[in-house]
Amino acid sequence: MNAITFQKSSDTVVTDDRASAGLGHQITRAAGLSMIAVRVIQGFIYWGGGSRRFIYAPGKLNPDATHWMANKFQTAMPGALLGMSHVISYMLHHFVLLYAGVILFSAAELIVGLMLMMGLYTRAAALVSMGFSVVLMLMFGWQGATCIDEWTMASCNLAMGATLLLGGGGAYAVDNVLLRNKPQRAQSTWFRWTSGSMPLPLTDKGFHKLALVALAFVVVFNVGTYSYYRGSVVTPFHSGPVSPTAHHVTITDATISGDDNVRFHATLDAGTPEAPLHVVKATLLDANNKPVVQWTAQELARLPRTSFANDYAYNKFGPGPFGIRAPMGAASYITLPAAGGDATGNHHPVKLQLTDVDGRTFSAPLVRTIALTQ
Repeated sequence: MNAITFQKSSDTVVTDDRASAGLGHQITRAAGLSMIAVRVIQGFIYWGGGSRRFIYAPGKLNPDATHWMANKFQTAMPGALLGMSHVISYMLHHFVLLYAGVILFSAAELIVGLMLMMGLYTRAAALVSMGFSVVLMLMFGWQGATCIDEWTMASCNLAMGATLLLGGGGAYAVDNVLLRNKPQRAQSTWFRWTSGSMPLPLTDKGFHKLALVALAFVVVFNVGTYSYYRGSVVTPFHSGPVSPTAHHVTITDATISGDDNVRFHATLDAGTPEAPLHVVKATLLDANNKPVVQWTAQELARLPRTSFANDYAYNKFGPGPFGIRAPMGAASYITLPAAGGDATGNHHPVKLQLTDVDGRTFSAPLVRTIALTQ
């Protein structure tokens, strides 16, 4: 009787083990199949970025083309975070470094994208894609009129990369073929960390900690940057420290010489890269904010290009059809020639004011310089 009872208990244990094994296999298979869409689309996003420049829109890699990537980088400078604006500025001033950086970054996007789509060394590729997402969010995350488009794409890619780093490549991946062709790779810690065919070589507790660290990083970085750019987390919604829609010009070093030429430095440090700034009027104001001298849109449009000493060789201030024209991120010293008016009379100008086509005004104090004579 005892033996029969024991045998029934043993059968029950065996049955339970088989059921658990079958359920575990189903869960593993479901997880593997579920990861395919994430892996392939994450890969396609980065492959698309690289392939556009190398194959479909090679003008992006042509320094003489309108869509040369340097112009895109320059539009990002005003709102870039954590010192990235200084990095971009330095690269824009050093062509060899800039061109090499654009080529290498584009090639890396292409290669990482292909690796993810194929499931080749999936975890290594996912980690690199997370780095791409962080860099792109710091550079371009502030751009976008309402939902900050660049931030949305990069934040989703960061979460997708973290998911692939933790979970691996899933089914239909080259990593699985590599493991099947050489089973001893299962004993290689390096292979398990870089590929996506097996669980990470961690204990359950270790994996749990790593997953929580990845979650904390993704949430803090994504939510933190969103709060900085737009609020709506612990503060009301706002348009950001740098507006992605309304143009803004910062004027510095505004001086008027003895011959009444006006020279100043202008930086277009806010607004959309989709439309240029048009300055349609420049005015010198006295202490009572009364106009002393004024340059009309027609006069500004006739300024020679020698009146503009641009900081960068890409997005530039210059004469346009409606006055002075500038794309996003442009910075330049601008010289306005002497104009008729009472600039040297009783009403001395003390302020320079620029007016754009939408009626917004930008101003700065005006300092008179005295020429030194021998």
